[in-house]
Amino acid sequence: MEQNTNEKIDFDTFLKVDLRTATVLDAEKVEGSDKLLKLKIDLGYEQRELVAGIAQNYKPEDIVGKQIIIVANLKPRKIRGIESNGMILAAEDAAGKIVLITTSERTENGLRVH
Repeated sequence: MEQNTNEKIDFDTFLKVDLRTATVLDAEKVEGSDKLLKLKIDLGYEQRELVAGIAQNYKPEDIVGKQIIIVANLKPRKIRGIESNGMILAAEDAAGKIVLITTSERTENGLRVH
């Protein structure tokens, strides 16, 4: 298990992170990449695209319909020419397997995670 060696942040800094529930509407492999999927997600109040490095553990058809948690207030970033508007939350185990962070039960899209 990886030890936590990251710098500590204060509570006010943590409050700036906007975590939201979202549902994956569509997913496709990013051309020329073994690791990246382009996702279209529904945040309830808007739909957007983001790029996630989960293709080695999730097929596009397996992730469509899943409710996930995203960081909604990241500045957009171009990844392989695609504007990514958010970041999914996932964990990586010791073997390198990516596991999505999801809700324990279905809920509304766009809810703030506290």
